Amino acid sequence: MAKTLKEVPLTTRSARAKLPVGLHWRGIDPETHLGYSKGVRGGVWLVRWRIGTGYRQDRLGTADDELSEGTLDYNGAIRAARDRVEGARLEDRAASAGQFQTVRTAIVSYCAERDARFRARGVGNTGRKAATSSLERYVIGREASANMEARAPAPIADVPLHLLTERELIGWRKSLPDTLKTSSVWHLAATLKAAINSAFRANRATLPATLPGVLTAALVISRTNPADGESVARENQILDAATVGRIIAAAKKVDEAAEWGGDLYRMIVVLAATGARFSQAARLTVRDVQIERSRLMIPPSYKGQGRKPEATPVPIGADVLAVLGPAIEDRGKGELLLTRRRMERAPGQLKWVANGRRPWGRAARLVEPWAEIRKIAELERDIVPYALRHSSIVRGIRAGLPLRLVAALHDTSVEMIERHYGRWIADGLDDMAARAVVPLMPAD
Repeated sequence: MAKTLKEVPLTTRSARAKLPVGLHWRGIDPETHLGYSKGVRGGVWLVRWRIGTGYRQDRLGTADDELSEGTLDYNGAIRAARDRVEGARLEDRAASAGQFQTVRTAIVSYCAERDARFRARGVGNTGRKAATSSLERYVIGREASANMEARAPAPIADVPLHLLTERELIGWRKSLPDTLKTSSVWHLAATLKAAINSAFRANRATLPATLPGVLTAALVISRTNPADGESVARENQILDAATVGRIIAAAKKVDEAAEWGGDLYRMIVVLAATGARFSQAARLTVRDVQIERSRLMIPPSYKGQGRKPEATPVPIGADVLAVLGPAIEDRGKGELLLTRRRMERAPGQLKWVANGRRPWGRAARLVEPWAEIRKIAELERDIVPYALRHSSIVRGIRAGLPLRLVAALHDTSVEMIERHYGRWIADGLDDMAARAVVPLMPAD
């Protein structure tokens, strides 16, 4: 091959029509050339690029010499050539680094790290995050086990990350069952995006710089689209004080009937009084109860990024302090405030007996007793324990507290408050404005 490329005009149909039958080249950059192979009835586009001391060549598609639809014009051929060469070079770098990173390997690595952090937090976390099971169910598949059925992997699972496209990600989203709630799809897409972004950060040299943008374009899902008929804080999850009181009374009955020893009752009281997430309440220690100042120091959540305060002081009433009294008495400052019985099978018997205490662990521990609480309190079937948090936030809004204070007390942001509780903010402002109205008309 000659050292100097002899370029020919390829940019228009008329220019290509004047060329003789054969192969013609035009430079894209010093090591990449666009080729046009002319035949009797039109031509095809090619690309070649330098690999070491030689060249690699590939076909791009049919030129638009006769038809416009389904063919490539000059500009389209240039774009296709760049994409093909960039993809090939990324693939070569990935191959030289060892095994390709795929959607599957990204998920497996990400979930392993998250589950390890989850278990390291203690407070009874011995299993896996729920997101791990969701990704297995809807993306990478799993084998059958004692309590889980086998799931086939999605087609996207084994796609190399350097070849992952927006179309493939959108196709995966569309393949999800219609029965999934919008919030479930949002969490699933967000977790998949986080897994792939984590792999991208660890393998920047072998993955395209455009990958994060592809993920954002394909996996960003609105959680507040009014068309889907779903809201994070649905109206029936906002409970008035009387309903919260019924829940607490029901929790006491369930606690006594099942011989929880006050553990269940205290957990529900703390959730109702503070609006804390279950994971935060489960990490409270005896030291966090400040009796003299009538407040609980709520540990920061694990949600979000960046530095967070050590704890958030949340005022509580004397009635709540009285309920917590038995959990404080004669206990060390560093011990967990809220625990539950450790149940073990009696030796040689089918009977389960209490043997010491243990951390609460996952929020799933509340599922069974909450069903009994809901029944006794005569709540709708879809009312969940998180309704206590929703209700606490809305109580603060309706009381006219500054949104920044409401957000701080609940370890969240003003943006999140405005996004998910906008209706109650408007109602609260209306109430405040109404109280500012004074009679203006003079008396007769």
